[in-house]
Amino acid sequence: MSFIKLLKQDIDVVFDQDPAARTYFEVCLTYSGLHAIWSHRIAHAFFRKKFFFLARVISQISRFFTGIEIHPGAKIGTRFFIDHGMGVVIGETCEIGNNVTIYQAVTLGGTGGKEKGKRHPTIKDNVLIATGAKVLGSITIGESSKIGAGSVVLKDVPAHSTVVGIPGRVVIQNGEKVRKDLDHHKLPDPISEVLKEMEDEIQSLKIELKEIQGGVNHNDD
Repeated sequence: MSFIKLLKQDIDVVFDQDPAARTYFEVCLTYSGLHAIWSHRIAHAFFRKKFFFLARVISQISRFFTGIEIHPGAKIGTRFFIDHGMGVVIGETCEIGNNVTIYQAVTLGGTGGKEKGKRHPTIKDNVLIATGAKVLGSITIGESSKIGAGSVVLKDVPAHSTVVGIPGRVVIQNGEKVRKDLDHHKLPDPISEVLKEMEDEIQSLKIELKEIQGGVNHNDD
């Protein structure tokens, strides 16, 4: 695929994913996520040719203007969409497939230490990673999966799964393709579900206690 065609696909995915996008002129001039991706594609080309210093300079200039930090060594596929993007961090050995969407404050990072080699996540095709999620270490997020807002993922995620919580837990895996859309705020929250069950149980105990107290008072009479 030619470089120009790749850049054109980066624009097209903005219109597919963001209903606020109106014109090509507006998107090219005002979308920081798009600017960060384009800068990365240039920086990555230099990185592959072993112009490491120049690649890092381009990366840091892009970070200064967009608030998005993508290491020039990261491998990113086609139709990658960063919505808003402020605070996004993508590490050096990260590999991102095609049709991936991420939101602001997402981190695709390592787990610390001085280990060499692959130390950042691999994100397969059609994955959605919602606001503030942290995906850490040399793990794989299977294709067509969703990572819920604020989740911290430290283990591999199977394909067609939905993950929420800290640490991230798979809460949906039905073997069917998960629909990839912008409704990342509608993902299930297992903590809220547990709290709701506890509340129902407390209400049930209160009713039983009142019945017992009513029976005791009646016997006293």
